[in-house]
Amino acid sequence: MSKQIQYSDGEVGEYKIISDFLPSPDQMALKNKMTKVTISLSSESVSFFKETAKKHHMQYQKMIRQLLDEYVSHQKEISNQTKS
Repeated sequence: MSKQIQYSDGEVGEYKIISDFLPSPDQMALKNKMTKVTISLSSESVSFFKETAKKHHMQYQKMIRQLLDEYVSHQKEISNQTKS
């Protein structure tokens, strides 16, 4: 930064106070409990996830994990709807 910022005592203008929307540090620290498994996947599937993950700058294993988590969540919703 070559240019110095000049501050003034002037009016800030209109502002709006919003409630805290961030989770508490305790909630943020919680992670899903992980269970390690060994699974054999087709080379085609692994290649797809590796290529896609590389494009999005993420780990392919994390992408697979998120996909499975979303699938489980969706299936639970469907199961709960049919019970009602």
